Amino acid sequence: MNIKILGIFAVIVAVLVAMSAYTVDERERGILFRLGKIENTDLSPGLHFKLPVVNNVRFFSAQIMTLDQPPERFLTSEKKNVIVNFFVKWRISDVAQYYRSTRGIETNAQTRLSQIIKDGLRNEFGERTIKETVSTERNKITSVVLEKANEMTGELGIDVVDVRISQMSLPEEVSGSVYDRMRAERDRVAKDFRARGKEAAERIRAEADRKRTVILAEAYRDAEMIRGEGDALSAEIYAKAYQQNAEFFNFYRSLEAYRKSFHSPDDVILMDTESDFFNYFNQSKQ
Repeated sequence: MNIKILGIFAVIVAVLVAMSAYTVDERERGILFRLGKIENTDLSPGLHFKLPVVNNVRFFSAQIMTLDQPPERFLTSEKKNVIVNFFVKWRISDVAQYYRSTRGIETNAQTRLSQIIKDGLRNEFGERTIKETVSTERNKITSVVLEKANEMTGELGIDVVDVRISQMSLPEEVSGSVYDRMRAERDRVAKDFRARGKEAAERIRAEADRKRTVILAEAYRDAEMIRGEGDALSAEIYAKAYQQNAEFFNFYRSLEAYRKSFHSPDDVILMDTESDFFNYFNQSKQ
């Protein structure tokens, strides 16, 4: 009989121990309740004990969680729709506040967090054009939304770790006009570059013509100077030769004149026989 009593007692003790002991995983955060009220939120990882029935424990993930949103439409400053896919990385920072604001239900937290992020994105997209959101402003948008979201999620007991836009596209009714406008902008830029190139080409051509004119003028000047120097040297040589034997030089010049004047037997020239041109002919008769 005593053995049965001891056995029953041992079972009761085992059940009480099982109901009293609980373990907190290092990847979790726990809240210890006492008759439905929060008693302790600072539960370190490891084995703990509680009073059966009086106390109960709830566990929540301490890891970074992901809120992946379906595509959402936002209006830009041009009143054009942009389809945006985004996701949010978040974690519980204050487990007690998290429980009070969401009753510990993750879907409640995600719903409220989703609305905060959507409102932030809606405000940021509303201040920018489509071109800015698609090309240069995406990182700035997510940075601003992340900062403002953390200012608002403190009351939820969570921290927003990161906000990312995974995909951005235009509705079919908008994409055509946007592409046409982008094409027109590229054409305008191309025409501007062509005009600048043409202007530069004309400037280079004019400069080349000016340099050509200067080079030709300087070459003509140098040629005339050299020609003048040659003529002066020729005249000097001529004068010196004339001074050495004036009679022979006159005779030689007359022969050159005769040769140039009479190219064939049919050439005829009418002149006074007393002219100096026939001086040496007259002398030959003597």
